[in-house]
Amino acid sequence: MTPYYVLKALHLIFVITWFAGLFYIVRLFIYHVETNSLEMQEQFKIMERRLWYGITWPSAVATIILGPILMFGYYGTLTRLPLWLIIKLGLVALLFLYHLSCGNILKQLKNNQVNYTSKQLRIWNEVPTLFLFLIVFLTVFKMPVGLAWGLGLTLGLIILTLLLLRLIKAFRS
Repeated sequence: MTPYYVLKALHLIFVITWFAGLFYIVRLFIYHVETNSLEMQEQFKIMERRLWYGITWPSAVATIILGPILMFGYYGTLTRLPLWLIIKLGLVALLFLYHLSCGNILKQLKNNQVNYTSKQLRIWNEVPTLFLFLIVFLTVFKMPVGLAWGLGLTLGLIILTLLLLRLIKAFRS
């Protein structure tokens, strides 16, 4: 077992925990915004803080540190990076901006400022899913066509989900 594969496994673990944190933090924001109970709002603040600083931030930092180490270990230089990896780095940079925006929402909720509706947050909660599909398909295909597959499958799943929700709603009526 070489150190490269150990670092790669750790990188994947931290990517997974980073995404788990991003998925769950916005879900907590939704619950936080929807409750009228001051006691529950305080409980959500505790849960959000622990998730953000205990899992999400450390996982993001470890991912962002290990990624370049793996790149240099494999390619040896930044001047010979393949196109798919440059695109992936751009997507990761956008994902990190999403991460920072979630931190902004966390600060607002901590200060009892509610600038978003639960519906807006539910839509915002789907953004990392798009990043996940795009990054994974791009990484697996190792060519830009992976973006098309990732985007196509994501859109297909969105359409399928919306159709299923309409069917369920019609069935209940």
